[in-house]
Amino acid sequence: MEGKFVVFEGGDKSGKSTQIDLLYKFLKAKNLEVILTREPGGNDSVIAEKIRDIILDKEHIEMDKRAELLLFLASRAQHVSEIIKPALKTGKIVLCDRFDSSTFAYQGAARQLDLDRIKEMNNWAKYDLQPDLFIYLDITPAEAVNRRRDEKYDRLDRETKEFHEAVRQGYLDQAKGNDKWFVVSALGQIEEIAEKISTKVATFYE
Repeated sequence: MEGKFVVFEGGDKSGKSTQIDLLYKFLKAKNLEVILTREPGGNDSVIAEKIRDIILDKEHIEMDKRAELLLFLASRAQHVSEIIKPALKTGKIVLCDRFDSSTFAYQGAARQLDLDRIKEMNNWAKYDLQPDLFIYLDITPAEAVNRRRDEKYDRLDRETKEFHEAVRQGYLDQAKGNDKWFVVSALGQIEEIAEKISTKVATFYE
């Protein structure tokens, strides 16, 4: 039995990490085989994680946007081949904190690189792997600023308000009319959001 691939997406401070952890615990409690991973990088992938460190290093402000894209794709190729595809082949559920929809939003919509070219390169890098479900936690950049409680900004967090507004629009454009996308407001109560997400994901197993 082939597994299921569920991707969590959202802007800065959308609560992705909290919600993906809650879904992981929900599925584990049902005795389902599930792994938790992330992009850029990939849990248990040394190579992909080293590339992540380069991408997010706040000292790398001179990084060219094409170089940034290629690093994301390099990390993804390693992540998919080493971690995600083997897990899916053995029937596991893979929960991933960000995947290629982030690339289309950040490098496509916000960096304004050619989206058709990005998609072609991305399909090759990810071995044409397609997620089964995208869970998008929606929050505006202005709302996200109010949630900041620390100074742990990575290189992409430090981008302008206009950049993050373009990212959000890039996500919403992808979700529009796409039944693989489940859009949830990030402003509700944590438990209420988690229940909506777990109910949606549970439809895979009814």
